[in-house]
Amino acid sequence: MTLRIASYNIHKCVGIDRRRDPSRNIEVINALDADIIALQEVDRRMGARPAALPAALIEQETDYVTIEQPRTGPDSLGWHGQAFLVKRGSRVISCRGVELPGLEPRGALHLRLSPDSGTPFSVISAHLGLRRADRRAQWSKIAHELNAVGAHPALAIGDFNEWSARSGFEALTGFHMHAPGATYPSVAPVGKLDRIVTCKRASVVRMKVFDTPLSRRASDHLPIWADIDGIITRARPLR
Repeated sequence: MTLRIASYNIHKCVGIDRRRDPSRNIEVINALDADIIALQEVDRRMGARPAALPAALIEQETDYVTIEQPRTGPDSLGWHGQAFLVKRGSRVISCRGVELPGLEPRGALHLRLSPDSGTPFSVISAHLGLRRADRRAQWSKIAHELNAVGAHPALAIGDFNEWSARSGFEALTGFHMHAPGATYPSVAPVGKLDRIVTCKRASVVRMKVFDTPLSRRASDHLPIWADIDGIITRARPLR
């Protein structure tokens, strides 16, 4: 059995046509058919950071729920613009914010879930900074979170804002970095900015960039997904 995890920077629901249309992002989210989705840029950037992706729309139009997690403001969907969606019925243990160092305010979310059988596992969602020096410091903090999980499987996923295939990941000794493909800019992707990190207790058996005509229009990033082995869940069978 495998767990499908996805990551999607929705660009505040503003597509490449500069129109804000959350319904397009919802359609892409549904098409991903993941068990867990890490979203970035779910809130507007200015002021009280109100949600760009309405929670009511998620509730009405998807099989996902917005879990109890930190939020930037009373009308925000996420924390530092990030939010987790999980399939209805998922057993969430906790979700907490992790402050990340750097010149600009950044943070990660640490989600812990309990599968129907097997041990609990952790997923960390991150949208890292624009400066490599900041990202190195942020990876040190995330690596500490991953190592602190101990014997349980641990993953990290998100928009890592790193163009290099090698540099900047020095803190991730003992972990594996996976890049499904180019995701940015969505209309003609060249940068592999959205990636996945796994520990030795979990392995990627399939991964892909979700590249469709709609996903190219709905945001400036294409989503990624991966099927993870090593986590026992009620999820999809391995094919």
